[in-house]
Amino acid sequence: MIPVTRLNGKPIVLNADLIRSVEQNPDTTIKLINGETVLVQEEMHEIIEKCIEYGRHLRQMMPRT
Repeated sequence: MIPVTRLNGKPIVLNADLIRSVEQNPDTTIKLINGETVLVQEEMHEIIEKCIEYGRHLRQMMPRT
């Protein structure tokens, strides 16, 4: 889950696994696999960094074999 801020200033949390694409033109648009679109204040590179960090966090939780 990654925290983001809608354009109206309201914070929300998105499941990073549901993100299909992220565009910046000039607002950042996040398209989800269910067809929903979310406009956020964060820039595209910030969303990418948050998704990478989310993935790292998940991998750290996995038991090592």
